[in-house]
Amino acid sequence: MKHPRDYRGLEVIILGLARSGVAAAKLFHQKGALVTVNDKKERSACPEADELEALGISVVCGFHPESLVHEGISLVVKNPGIPYSVEPIRKAEELGIEVVTEVEVAYQFCEAPIIGITGSNGKTTTTTLIGLMLDAAGLSPVVAGNIGRALTEAAPEVTADNWMVVELSSFQLKGTTSFRPTIALLLNVYETHLDYHGSMDDYIASKAKIFANQTEEDTAILNWDDEVCQSLIPSLKAKLFPFSMKEKLAFGVYFDVETEVIVYANGHGQVQPIMPAREMGIPGSFNIENALAAAAAAITAGVQLDAIADVLRSFQGVEHRLELVRELKGVTFYNNSKATNAAASIKSIEAFNQRVILIAGGLDRGSDYMELLPTFRERIKGIITLGQTKEKIIHIAELAGISRIQTVDTAKDAADAVSQAVQLAWQMSEPGDIVLLSPACASWDMFPSYEDRGRMFKESVHNL
Repeated sequence: MKHPRDYRGLEVIILGLARSGVAAAKLFHQKGALVTVNDKKERSACPEADELEALGISVVCGFHPESLVHEGISLVVKNPGIPYSVEPIRKAEELGIEVVTEVEVAYQFCEAPIIGITGSNGKTTTTTLIGLMLDAAGLSPVVAGNIGRALTEAAPEVTADNWMVVELSSFQLKGTTSFRPTIALLLNVYETHLDYHGSMDDYIASKAKIFANQTEEDTAILNWDDEVCQSLIPSLKAKLFPFSMKEKLAFGVYFDVETEVIVYANGHGQVQPIMPAREMGIPGSFNIENALAAAAAAITAGVQLDAIADVLRSFQGVEHRLELVRELKGVTFYNNSKATNAAASIKSIEAFNQRVILIAGGLDRGSDYMELLPTFRERIKGIITLGQTKEKIIHIAELAGISRIQTVDTAKDAADAVSQAVQLAWQMSEPGDIVLLSPACASWDMFPSYEDRGRMFKESVHNL
């Protein structure tokens, strides 16, 4: 796409009135574009509409008008979560009108070098760690995107003296054309979001867009242990900086399995220990993996190893990511509501040596969840299921030989359902057990977001 200033006097459609849509609408309006914002939600569910209309921006709520997209439209900016199958986007593509997401728009403004982080799991924790590491080194990071501020709101304000640290979803990256991060991270790739992408090929291609416009001046940070990441290496134009939980690398950041130390190898024969993994402030092997990726990005940006180690020791985690809620009479409760796929749940369960009472289930995206079976057999003491996938989760639990299985009545109010799940888990538990909310599913069958699901869980735990 062109720079937003070049759309002065031209018609631009913004699809979706979420945070990023509002920021994009304001930005194009300030640059003189003729902006129309459209959201399928009813007007009563669009509180931002009044503010935009007061600025002179046209807002249409409740439906997608047939006349919305026409040959006179110069650009469509879509909310990342809106599927490409909706009529306005299909019509735009038929007419040859460019369709982008907020990431592409913000990139046109951003003067700061960008660190972009994507992957199926671990994005938010890794992004947060990178921001903290750069901040500890005095590098003035601005964290935006899926966490922090909307990217189109933050990007025009940063300068070349900042670093823009951006968490990116496959939905966001699919709608980019020229986006080029100075440092790009792909943490891992697991089967997820296939209801949106339609196939793993499209999902992988969307993730890989983070590297598409990089040059030999840029850096691509990849998970050396991930088959999909490995498959992308031949197509990279940027310098490769790998990280690994399994292998000693000649160049990269890795976990030395013999000494259990996080190590940086500079490629010239020098190997420098960063810190023992046991000193990290957050549990779980998957968080060591996140730490490796964050360290690789920080090293590339010029952060010293001692500053990286200090952050890893002091960091206590991100809300809804294996978050300690409380201990009650010897039973410890953890909130991992962000585990919206099976791979994320497996890693969170395996973070504990104790037996786990699991609360799981949610939106049905078509998975059979068979990958949960080995972990269920080895680690799960009991399970409470809820949501659209409850019968699928029960089936896996029965195959695993789990005898303690309870189901929540999901016809109830969502908060009541979570409260019932917590009560059942508490009744099932004994001193020394872990009660873990790690749903393996998205939240949208019952909750507005995984954050709401996690907060309801925490409130229910504190009410025991």
